This record gives sequence, C-alpha cells and structure tokens, in this order.
Amino acid sequence: MTMDAFAPTPPEWTKTAIHAYEFCCPSCHSSSKDAVQVWINRRSPVMTEDYRRKWQEFYQCHCGCVWWAWSSDRPKTTPPEGDRPPTNLKDQ
Repeated sequence: MTMDAFAPTPPEWTKTAIHAYEFCCPSCHSSSKDAVQVWINRRSPVMTEDYRRKWQEFYQCHCGCVWWAWSSDRPKTTPPEGDRPPTNLKDQ
C-alpha cells in the first residue's frame, strides 16, 4: 500500500509522533529522505513572523520512530556542482 503524503486525513501512525528539533530522526538521526512513510499536514498551516506558511511534516523512520518537524526547519539544499553557476565570472 502506498501512502499519499498530501492526503487530507492524517494516517494512524502520526498519532505517536514526537517533535524533532533537528530535521532528522531523534532516535537514530537518519535523514527525512530515509523515511519509510511521510505525511504533510497541509490543512493547518502556521504563519511565521514574516507572513510565510509552514507545515508540520511527519516521518515514520526505518528504525520505528515517528517524528515531526516544521517545514521551515528543513535544511537548505545545495545544487550539485555541475548545476551551480560559476562564481568567478568577471564583469563584462
């Protein structure tokens, strides 16, 4: 069975979730990318001080821990080296 991360109703497994203050499993420190299941609570966004929305993201880790974190706490990703513009361009 596949899980829809954007389903309007929270799955049963989210009820035991604990808040992770770092964006990783609080038990084994695995990344959110290693999660077995994911659900995003898009029905109840929270507004930040600068009027941006953030959501609760729930993860069921492969170690069995269920955790959640704010979408705004997700680490920024850096594009692969080949996808970045060169930083040493001279003014033309």
